[in-house]
Amino acid sequence: MDQKLTVVPGEAPSPLERLVDDYLGYCRGQGISRRTLNAYEFPLRRVLLPWAGRAGISRVDQLDRRTLDRYAALLHVGNPVTGRLLSRDTVHSYLRPLRQLLKWAAAEGETVPATPKLPPLKRRLLEVLSLEEIDALEDAATTERDKLIIRLLADTGMRVGELVQLRFQDFRSRDRYHEIFVQGKGDRDRLVPITVALHRRVERFVTRTRPDDGHSDRLFLSLRRSHRLGVYEPLTVSGVEQLVRIAGDRAGTRNAGERCHPHMLRHSFVTNALRRGMSPLVVKQFAGHTSLRMIDQVYSHLTTADAHEELLRMLSRPQP
Repeated sequence: MDQKLTVVPGEAPSPLERLVDDYLGYCRGQGISRRTLNAYEFPLRRVLLPWAGRAGISRVDQLDRRTLDRYAALLHVGNPVTGRLLSRDTVHSYLRPLRQLLKWAAAEGETVPATPKLPPLKRRLLEVLSLEEIDALEDAATTERDKLIIRLLADTGMRVGELVQLRFQDFRSRDRYHEIFVQGKGDRDRLVPITVALHRRVERFVTRTRPDDGHSDRLFLSLRRSHRLGVYEPLTVSGVEQLVRIAGDRAGTRNAGERCHPHMLRHSFVTNALRRGMSPLVVKQFAGHTSLRMIDQVYSHLTTADAHEELLRMLSRPQP
C-alpha cells in the first residue's frame, strides 16, 4: 500500500524577522566586511529575535520607548537568552546594531516609534607605539615581506583588511609624488601618500623577493606553497596578525602588557600624526575615517597627554 508523504510547512517568519533579514542583506550589499557583519548579525538574530519571540513582539512598530528601555535593562542584567552577565561595552555593541536597524527601517518607510539609547562608554587610553618601538618591531621581523608589511601599516595607518587586498598596481606615481590606492572599508576608496624610499622598497620587493609564480595578483603572498593547491596563496588577515604578534614578541615591544597587533600600528600612525601637528581633517582622510567624531572619540587620549606636557612647558618658563 502506497503511503503519501505530507509536507508540514514551517512556521512563517514574523515581520520583524523578515525586517532583520532585509537589513542584513542591505548591509552585505553595502560592502560591509564579514567581521562587521557578524558583529551586527549575532545581536540581532541570536539575542534580539529570541527575546522578541518570547515577549510576543513580531512587528517593528511594537518597539516603542518603554519596550526598548525594558530590553536594554535586561541586557544590563545579562544576556536575555543565555543569562550570562554582560559588560557595558557588550551592551553597547548589542544595542548599536538595533539602533542602526531601526534607523534604516524608518528610512524605508516603516513605522518606528523609538530608537534605543546607547549606554555611555568609558574612554580608554589607546595602546600606541613610539617611532622607536615601530623601528624595533620592523627590525625584529625575520623576512623582507614581514618588515615591509609592518612599515606599510605604520606609515599609512591602513587597516589590515585593506593591506591584504593590495596589488602592485595600487602603487602609483604622479610627478615626484607616490601614493597607494587603498580599497577602503565600505567602498570608501582613498589615496594615501608614501615616501619615495618606501615606494622603491615595494618595487624591489616585487622584483627580487615576491614569488614570480604566485596564484594571485595580491602584493603579499604566503611564504610557502599551500599543500592543497601547490601555489603561493594570498596572505590573510590572520596571517598578518600572527606575524606582527611574533615580531612584537621578538622585539619585546609591549604597552601595558598588551601584545602587538596590526591595529596598534594604525592607532600609532594617527596618534603620531596628530601629535606632530597634522590637521585632523587630513588625518581623517588618510586613515579612512568617515567623520571627525571618530578622531575625537578614539584619540581623546591626546587631550590629556598633550595638555599635561603643554602645562609643564608653561610652568617651566622663567617668570618675569
